[in-house]
Order: sequence, then C-alpha cells, then structure tokens
Amino acid sequence: MTTHSKSHIPWYLWPFVALWKLIAGIVEFTGRFVAMVLGIVFMIVGVIVSLTIVGAIVGVPLAFIGLLIFLRGIF
Repeated sequence: MTTHSKSHIPWYLWPFVALWKLIAGIVEFTGRFVAMVLGIVFMIVGVIVSLTIVGAIVGVPLAFIGLLIFLRGIF
C-alpha cells in the first residue's frame, strides 16, 4: 500500500499553481528580508539610545528585541 504525499493537480491548473507558488516564494523571501533589516535597525537604534544612562532602560531591551527579530528573519 502506497500513499502519495502530494495531491494530484490537473494539467490545466498547473500554470495557476506555478504562479501561486512563485508569488508565495517572493512574499516569503521579502518578509524575511524586511524582518532582518528591521532587526538591524532596532539593534542600531537600541545601541545609540543606550549610550546615555537614562536611555539604557529603553535601549538595551530595544537592541535585544532587534536581535531576536533578526534571528527570526534568518531562521
């Protein structure tokens, strides 16, 4: 007994499925790139803000959140 992991797509729907997968891939990679850029920006702003003693209360968590967002974008 064999099981098929992929569903059968009729030949006449293949162009639509291919286009959908292409768009989904572009959106996924764009989202990852935006998350990585946003994480880097948060880390830079967090470090700049934490240069003052009072700003360290906000800057350190901001840099940490930026690091987490950047790591999420990578993985």
